[in-house]
Amino acid sequence: MTVTNPIMLVITLALLLSVLAFMTVVAVSRHLRRHSFADSFMTENAPALEQLPLHTYNQVIQQLKQQKHELLTLQQSERRRAKTSENISAAVLSNLTSGVVFLTPNGLVRRTNAAARNLLGYASPGGINVAELFRDAKVTSGGAASQLSEVVQAAVREQDASQCVTALYKTPSGESRVLDVTITCVRSQTGEVLGTACLINDKTEVTLLHQQKELHGEMSSEMALALRTSLATISGYARQLAGTADPRLTGQLAADIVSEAAELDHTIGGFLAGARASAKSAGA
Repeated sequence: MTVTNPIMLVITLALLLSVLAFMTVVAVSRHLRRHSFADSFMTENAPALEQLPLHTYNQVIQQLKQQKHELLTLQQSERRRAKTSENISAAVLSNLTSGVVFLTPNGLVRRTNAAARNLLGYASPGGINVAELFRDAKVTSGGAASQLSEVVQAAVREQDASQCVTALYKTPSGESRVLDVTITCVRSQTGEVLGTACLINDKTEVTLLHQQKELHGEMSSEMALALRTSLATISGYARQLAGTADPRLTGQLAADIVSEAAELDHTIGGFLAGARASAKSAGA
């Protein structure tokens, strides 16, 4: 009866549509309220959320700038310290009376001071190798090898401790010199091998004086022997002269004494002349 009655059907449909519309309105209203609340919350807290990262970013930037400034200051200080140390080292090397030659680990001349250039006879030996620097210099003591270049090359290659040798060296211009060479391996504070240093001293004058002294000693020994022989001969002639009355023998003995005395005078004169010449050359 209800289904077949048109009026009741219309009323039922209208009621259902009203309920559906009401529920739709309620759902839409709730949805709008939720979005409105979220927008309100984000609006109220947006400044705080934006300011927090920006403030932190500014702090980080300031810290980085400060660290960069400190790093630049430290680098400038290190550069000034290194420059000062380099200037002091250069001043010390330039004022040393001993020659200094610094070799790289592969045996090339990296640095020399004025004394070394003067002793070795080079205006600028930088970049040349050990064999060319010392050429035919002969080791006379303190080294197993006969060539100075071989001793230095062995020290560079084997990174030995300090050793000292004496060598006969001839400059490119032909001047002969006696050199004392001290060879030392140079290491950094961490133990890394930086190169090899050769400290060179000129012993030419000392060697010549020593040779002259030895020569004078030999001459003095020979002189003493000659004096002893001549005095013994003169003494023998005098004893013979005192014990003879033969005029001819007396004259012969007297002539022999005069001849031996002249020979003795000549020997003494030559010795004194040589001593004066040596003293004069040493004083010059």
